Amino acid sequence: MKLALRLIALLAAALVLASCAGRERTQLAYVERPVEQLYNEGFRQLERRNFDRAAAFFDEVERQHPFSEWARRSILMAAYAHYRANRYDRAIGNARRFIALHPGSSSAPYAYYLIAISHYERIMDVGRDQSTTQNALDALEQVVRRFPDSAYARDARVKIDMTRDHLAGKEMAVGRWYLRNGFFLAASNRFQNVIRDYQTTSHTPEALHRLVEVYVALGVDDEARMVASVLGYNFPGSPWYADSYRLMTSRGIDLPDAVRPDEDPSLMRRALGRIFG
Repeated sequence: MKLALRLIALLAAALVLASCAGRERTQLAYVERPVEQLYNEGFRQLERRNFDRAAAFFDEVERQHPFSEWARRSILMAAYAHYRANRYDRAIGNARRFIALHPGSSSAPYAYYLIAISHYERIMDVGRDQSTTQNALDALEQVVRRFPDSAYARDARVKIDMTRDHLAGKEMAVGRWYLRNGFFLAASNRFQNVIRDYQTTSHTPEALHRLVEVYVALGVDDEARMVASVLGYNFPGSPWYADSYRLMTSRGIDLPDAVRPDEDPSLMRRALGRIFG
């Protein structure tokens, strides 16, 4: 009985693996066909949202007619089909091969962009490893650097801002954990990373406030005062400045010439301007 159950389990596992392998890649049997027929069938499958079969037909174009103009197009079409099927590694691989074989092609900008968005769409939440996010940022920046006036660059710039905000969010999440657990120097490093590397993101006001919290906890009042002043000068209406102001005053740490958060921000800028010259 135990042996029979074990055999059934092994058979079930084999079926699952076979099913996964089938989903991993659709391979067409070799039947020699005209190049136009193969390419057009790949396009039809793409329109029908049969992305795996579309990629298989485009791969077949290259396999049967490797030196044709259709083969060049098919590499990128296969990359797109893999991307639509959420097979991002295959999409990236095909796009990179297209760039290696045809670096001067007018379609090269799209190949670079396809690599970038294949990384971008795999960005995980800030609780996970952010290596994919960094890969996305690098690829998006490459699109902007190589093709600054293209439509792909315009979209890449928007995604770069979102990606940088995501990376800053990861630094903040780690910094908050260090702060909660009393690892003040480690927390300080994370918040300073945000201020230094991601100062244009939405996380900067909180990073400055958290740095004030760190310095107050460490008893270095001058540093806390300076950071609170920077926060107030740059983000006078921010609730994070209000929190820093309350923290500093509750600890008896004076803020020379500072204006209360509920007062006119223009007064604050003039007062703090005297501190920064």
